[in-house]
Parts: sequence; structure tokens; C-alpha cells
Amino acid sequence: MQDQEEEKISTLALVYTPGVGSVMIRQLISYCGGASNVFKADYKKLIKIPGIGEKAARTLLTKQGVEQGRKEWEDCQKRGIRLHFYTDADFPRRLKPLYDSPLVLYSQGKMELNAYRTVGIVGTRQVSDYGKAVTETIIKDLVPYKAVVVSGLAYGVDITAHRACLKHQLATVGVMASGLDVIYPAIHNKTAQEMKQNGGILTENPLGAKPDFRRFPARNRIIAGLSDVTIVVESARRGGSLITVEFAQNYHREVFAVPGSLMSPQSEGCHQLIKDNKAAVFTTVDEMAEAIGWNRAESKIPDPASTSPDSVPVFDGFTQEEGQVLSLLKRQGTMQLDDLSWQSGLHLGKLATLLLNLEFQGMVRSLPGKKYALV
Repeated sequence: MQDQEEEKISTLALVYTPGVGSVMIRQLISYCGGASNVFKADYKKLIKIPGIGEKAARTLLTKQGVEQGRKEWEDCQKRGIRLHFYTDADFPRRLKPLYDSPLVLYSQGKMELNAYRTVGIVGTRQVSDYGKAVTETIIKDLVPYKAVVVSGLAYGVDITAHRACLKHQLATVGVMASGLDVIYPAIHNKTAQEMKQNGGILTENPLGAKPDFRRFPARNRIIAGLSDVTIVVESARRGGSLITVEFAQNYHREVFAVPGSLMSPQSEGCHQLIKDNKAAVFTTVDEMAEAIGWNRAESKIPDPASTSPDSVPVFDGFTQEEGQVLSLLKRQGTMQLDDLSWQSGLHLGKLATLLLNLEFQGMVRSLPGKKYALV
């Protein structure tokens, strides 16, 4: 237990080390076999790691981030803040394979980050009465699907969605562009506290972090990454919601846009998304669910670590990771590469190599559209 705690503290220390970014941190942990081993490595070992230059190696040897990382860990324990590290088994499986996945997430509440269905609802801060009514209807109609609603706790569509979820007892997660101890805007603090009973608040930012122009787009990528489908309710032509859409498309996630009045500036962004084929037209939740293949019977992402004989058949002669992929394909049939990646927790590059080997062994076959199935 103490070793696990030290590993988490060491990961935080790397995050706080000047000049060491997320890509470099992943490289360091991979080559050294753990975050704590990075700080035990000497200069000769560090300099041999691809992408680690002399400056970064010398900075790591000073262990500048260790004290700050330990303090952050202790502060989180005192405040009841949960830390999710990308190396943890329960780290959000939708985020883990992404090229820009957060290294650490901070959360408070009772949330299921690996829920079977997640919906991102975003839109303008200057939401109209029409936008509020549509958002309320979407939330109410999502209840039978037991979807977790993800949004950004901002003015307008975001807070309307969160409050509608509270009203209809649907789980909702607010992704913040600040530390968990800095609720922004402050007027939404009461709603944020209420959300902790069925969902909660989430961020990648350390305690005390103030929201700034760089953190909002970064926040939007997490909303897109956590969501199977993103619905844009209202957006101006240059609205911030369009940034979320760009991330969602990069992650190969579904996007729907709500059409509005041709006279409404709040709907110009939605109409442009539809016109540019960047979003499907949203009509009803049921029609959206049918379009993306939802089934009301499921409630949680199948756990790839499950050992139930009924859910995970045994594949003798294969590695654990190969068996995991084969089990997913046997249980779910044809699957897209991205779905396989986030359900298995395997990085896309590694998964592609693994699938190629399984093809050579005559176990799986590739299909058009980056889809795979058992032979």
C-alpha cells in the first residue's frame, strides 16, 4: 500500500517538475518502470531515454517537484478528493487511449466514470428559452437510458443541463477549468455541491488553479473524451462549443446539433455544423439512440478485467491482452478499433500490432471502417 502511495506521489511530482510535459512523463514512466523509479534513475540512464534531453535530465535529478507533489497528495486526502492516475486500472477507459489524455484527474462525488453510456451536452452561455426547453427535454428523455451527462458547469446550456439532471435524478459530471477548490463561476457552487450526490465534479487541474483562457479548451477535450456522443444545443458561429466538437471528431465520437430558428444567432453554430456535415441533426433522444446503436438494457461498460466465466471465455495459448481482446470480440461481435481501444484500455498503437498478430494466427479478421471481428 505504501509503495502504491509513493508511486502516486511520484507521478504528481513529475507533473510539478518544470519543463517536463505529459508526453515526456509517459515516456519516463514507461522506460523506468514506474514514476518512483524515475527519481531513482541516474543521469546516464535518463539521458538514454528517447525524448529526454540534457536539460530535462538535470532538472529531474534536482527532484524539484517531489515536495510539491507530496503536499498536493496530502491536501487531497484531507479534503476528500479522489485522484485518478492514468496508470490506474479504474482510470476512465474512454480517456486512457487518447493521445492527449490527462495524466491525473481530481474528482469529488459519487460518479461512475466508466458508465455504459455517457452524453456530453454543451452550448452557448447566452442560452435562449428555446435552448433551455430543449435541454430539459433531452435530460428527461435520457432517463430510461441511464446515461451519465457530462458538461462544463458554465453559464447557459451547461448549468441548465446539470440542474435538469438533478431534477430528474440523472447522474451528471461537471468538468472544470480550475482546481476543485475553485468553483467557477462561484454562483454555481450550490449546484456543484448537489451534483456530488449523483455524479460530481472533475478536473485535471491542481488545487488552487484559477480558470484561464488555456484551461477552457483543455477542459473541453475532457468533456469530448468522456462522452460517447456530444449534443450541441445552441451555439454561436464562433462559440466555444465548437472546440468541443473538434475534439469529439478527432476522437471519432458522435456529434449531434439541435436545429433552431433561422433568425436566432444562438443557433448559427449548430446550423453550420449540420451544413458542414460535422454533426447529425438532433431530433429526439430515441432517434439518436437508434442511430448510434444504444440498447436500453445495458447500464455499464463491460469490465475487461472481469473473470466471470459467462462474460469472459478462456482463450488458451494467448497472452492476457490477446485474450482480453478476443473476449471483447466474442461478447460484442464486430467492433471498431477505437471502441476496442477504450474498452480494453490498450493504446491504439499497441492494439493495432496485437490485432495484426491475431490476424496472422487466423483468430480475427479486419473489416472496412477499421472494424474487427472473430474469424
